Order: sequence, then C-alpha cells, then structure tokens
Amino acid sequence: MRFTFDALPARVVFGAGCFSQLAEEVDRLEARAVLLVGSRGRGNLLARAKELLGEKIAGTFDDAVMHVPAEVAERARNQAKTERADSIVCIGGGSAIGVAKAIAVTTGLPIVAIPTTYSGSEVTPIWGLTKAGIKETARDARAHPRTVIYDPELTLKLPVAVSAASGMSSVAHCVEATYAPDGNPITGLMAEEGIRAMASALPSIVTAPEDLDTRTLALYGAWMGWTVLGMLQMGLHHKLCHTLGGSFGLPHAETHAVLLPYTAEYNAPAAVNAMSRVAGALGAGDAAAGLFELGQRLPIPRSLAELGMGEDDLERAAEIAVEKPYPNPRPVTRDGVLSILLKAFEGVRPGQDLA
Repeated sequence: MRFTFDALPARVVFGAGCFSQLAEEVDRLEARAVLLVGSRGRGNLLARAKELLGEKIAGTFDDAVMHVPAEVAERARNQAKTERADSIVCIGGGSAIGVAKAIAVTTGLPIVAIPTTYSGSEVTPIWGLTKAGIKETARDARAHPRTVIYDPELTLKLPVAVSAASGMSSVAHCVEATYAPDGNPITGLMAEEGIRAMASALPSIVTAPEDLDTRTLALYGAWMGWTVLGMLQMGLHHKLCHTLGGSFGLPHAETHAVLLPYTAEYNAPAAVNAMSRVAGALGAGDAAAGLFELGQRLPIPRSLAELGMGEDDLERAAEIAVEKPYPNPRPVTRDGVLSILLKAFEGVRPGQDLA
C-alpha cells in the first residue's frame, strides 16, 4: 500500500445522446476555429458535427488512416496551420484520434475527442507515427484530449467484428495494467472492472448489436481499459502489437485480440497474482485460457496467419521486438518472443504444444 497515483486531467461526458453537446463543450474551451478530423468513412458524423458547430468550423481533414503515417500527420499539421485552427475535434476510431494527437503535439491545440469505436486512444497521452515501416510511440501531455464525449448511440452501427476486435484491445490494456510496474490499487480496480465489463458486453453485442444497454457497457469498459493505459507503462504485449502493426502492416485491434492469450500465458509464471485477478474478472479458472475462450465467442481472427502474417517474418518480428528494453514481468528474450509468435501464428489453445 505504498504507491503514486497520477490522475490524468480530462473532462469526460458520457451517455446516450451526448454528441448533441458538442458545441457546448467547444465553447468551454473558448474555441472559435475548429479543425475537424476524421476519415471518409465517417462522413455522416463529420457532417453532423459541422451542423452543430456551424461557423466555428475552420476546415476538415478527412484523410486519417491507421498507424498515422508521418506524411499524413504532416499534411494534417500543415492544414491546421493554414486554416489558423485554435482547436481540434476528432471523430472516429484510433486513426482519427491519432492524427489529432499528431497535430496537437506540435501545435499545442486542445482536442475534443468523440470516439466511435472501443480503441480508447482518446483518454491517453500516448501518440505515435509510422516512419519507414517502423511505428514509434511516445507520451506527451499535449496529446491528451482535453474533453472526451462518449455517446454509445454512435457505436450502435459499429460492425460486430470491429466492435469485438477493438473491445479485445481494451481488454489487453486492462490485462497489462494488472502487472504494470507503476500500477496501484486504483488502476488495478479499474483494470478488473474493464475486463468484467468487456467480457460481459462483447458476446452480447454479437447476438444483439444494437442493444443500447450492451453498447453502453462496452463503451464504459473501453474507457476503463484505455484510462489505465494512459496512466501506466505497458509491457511485452503492446510492444509486439506495435511491431506487427508498424513493421508488417497488421491491423492493430485484431492483432491485440490474437496475441493476448499467448502474451498472458508467457507472463503468467512471473505475474501469478495479476493473472489470478484477470481470471477472476473473466470468470475463468485460468487467465490465458479465459482470454482464448472469450475470443472464440467473437467473430474475429484467431491467428496471425489469418491476419496475413507470413511465417517467414516471425523471426524478424521477434528481433525487432527485443531491440529496445521495456518493462515486463518476465524477462523478454528473442526465443521467448518467437515462442509467442509461433503459437499465435497457428492459433493453438494456450497450454497446447505446437504440432
């Protein structure tokens, strides 16, 4: 019971229909020239935001893409400067929020984030760029959105597969939070609560994707998961996901979902108490098996092979993942990482040997 707890400063507006409060939240920041950031697939929501904000819109950048390529970030920054934006409103998943953060860290502009998936980047100071096939991430207070509007109504049409994958990425943050070296009792409680919420909500979304109560629970769970990510250091699991995404082009959320049972299995001997808490939150006897079984109930890929990873690339991925040190309860070695990747490539059940 000796710890340090740094709460991240952010205003959270949560509840069905609260997207309609966007203009009020922008006014709280005294913003008058908003750069609207999103992707072309979110055109209807961008249009709605324009209606709500009216003459406060300085411009729209709708070219956000996954993993924030450096050239995309540069174009967005130039547009913010050209249009003399004094704030950013981003709508969408991790791609839109990531571009907004890339602008904010060089301009200091405040962000109002409106997430439409469970990617959760909206409540962290973590930002990143992909350069020459390598994704680099960092923490910067300027990247932390000033206000987050969580409206579960915006997730009702989110495809079930996307919901499941991004929900599992939130579960991954909660799992790593349970053994983070800088964790504390509060973040531990939030992590367990996030796992419980997502483990209950995600299978229900598969059967009733437009049930508002279920969507609300999932969005709440995502908030928990990503809040602890913003407060704590992540370990091997996240390093592997960034490696496979930035260097091999694998989709971020799906990669989280595939790798999670195997990184949990790898760390279990060195994080016994943490894995016991994860298992309890899942209602399972074993954390790795419980995570694997949760994934089986969802319409998401179950192996790296399904995601398009080449078997010949596994060794190179293991090498990249150990190039820089990072905290993890169990020592990270090239052979250890390769063992995780080999199991994830096949999608075997944790505890089962490869053929």
